[in-house]
Amino acid sequence: MSLKVLQIIPALDAGGAERTVVDITRAVVQAGGQALTISTGGRLEGEIEAAGGTCAHLPVASKNPLTLWRNSGRIAALARRFGASLVHARSRAPAWSARAAATRLGLPFVTTYHGTYNARSALKRRYNAIMASGDLVIANSHFIARHVISEHGIDPARIRIVPRGVDARFFDIAPKPGPLPDPPLIVLPGRLTRWKGQALMIAALARLRAAGVRARLLLAGDAQGRLSYVDALQRQIAAADLTDQVVFCGHVDDMPALYRRADLVVSASLEPEAFGRIAVEAQASARLVVAAAHGGALETVEHGRTGFHFAPNDADALARALSQALALGPDARQSLCLAARARARRLYSCAAMCAKTLAVYRELVCLDSHS
Repeated sequence: MSLKVLQIIPALDAGGAERTVVDITRAVVQAGGQALTISTGGRLEGEIEAAGGTCAHLPVASKNPLTLWRNSGRIAALARRFGASLVHARSRAPAWSARAAATRLGLPFVTTYHGTYNARSALKRRYNAIMASGDLVIANSHFIARHVISEHGIDPARIRIVPRGVDARFFDIAPKPGPLPDPPLIVLPGRLTRWKGQALMIAALARLRAAGVRARLLLAGDAQGRLSYVDALQRQIAAADLTDQVVFCGHVDDMPALYRRADLVVSASLEPEAFGRIAVEAQASARLVVAAAHGGALETVEHGRTGFHFAPNDADALARALSQALALGPDARQSLCLAARARARRLYSCAAMCAKTLAVYRELVCLDSHS
């Protein structure tokens, strides 16, 4: 029996979870199955359709209880017409509707726990718990697996660890030989939101400048309407006299092209990344990586071997790590970057992620057929 996989995610604009939807769609179709994605829409829909998948629109980004209730019926109707083998939810609000729909139809329900999901109250923890309610729960790192068990007390036997995979195009990027240019280009990819650490990176760049270390900074990411945050960053840049060293380039569709330009890539997230796609993509691209020492980066980046860590939320520590990375000679830098690429190829390929995810799907469908 061929798989008919229904994935649900709030939107399809940008982000690691969204990119994974595209990758899994392609893998399902290539394996002879069919793939339907329900979302509010977004720029990645074209890629899903080019991969052989189908897209449907519902207001699944809404947290309104009435909308969630209505969505459950709408999702059930779409799943019935599609002939879904299972339902896969990748975000909390749509997961509530998706689980109700799957229960109504007697379909297996799987979730991917994509983040740590702050829980500052019992009510918020209850809201987050939907992502631990799947018949099987996919965690994209060992860090997240431990978090799910600690936070929700679920049986570890229900968890499947499937690290996020990176596009094979990143492995085709040639390492940069010889000395770094003067000034080198530091790239911080990520949507423009406080927790991604752009302000921290600007503060560290100011410290580098004060220490006589020259560098340019490219902030690559969509503001997604956070204009007040962008204004605050621009004021910070002006106050530090860094206007000629920092560039905002907005959303980037061609990430391999961005990494080709980069001399050093930074992941400066203030909160732990569940996995940390940027750090892995950069290592796969044979680029120097500096990442905050928490969350998934503690698994994906080996300090001093494939990249460098720094103490989270510490501009001085980030500046020191940047200085250490930029001070490497050509041979040491090449050795580190090639080791990073080899490890990324071994552990974090898109092919491995897709194979493991399809195995989870088949396990669920098999269990359901024998229940």
